[in-house]
Amino acid sequence: MLALLDLLGRRWALRLLWELRQEPGTFQALQVRCDSMSTSVLSQRLSELREAQLVEKNPAGEYQLTDHGARLLTRLDGMDEWTQEWARIIGSPAGKSGRRS
Repeated sequence: MLALLDLLGRRWALRLLWELRQEPGTFQALQVRCDSMSTSVLSQRLSELREAQLVEKNPAGEYQLTDHGARLLTRLDGMDEWTQEWARIIGSPAGKSGRRS
């Protein structure tokens, strides 16, 4: 469990998994979808996610979730629902930092 939390806690790791939830993407497409993250960080995260067998390259050369990666995201769906509820409670749109001044 700690190894998974360590991996998912790395900057951009969850975002990459989230971006791949609906469709595969090339390296360049993922870079754009992730707000122009640096190529070195993108390369490192994709390598780590592939090593963890959460992401793979398909025959077209695009990155996609493995079955394990897809199952992990289904377990995170509850967290997304919780986040939406929490954002309503604190009066912040989901996806924002939720910080109050």
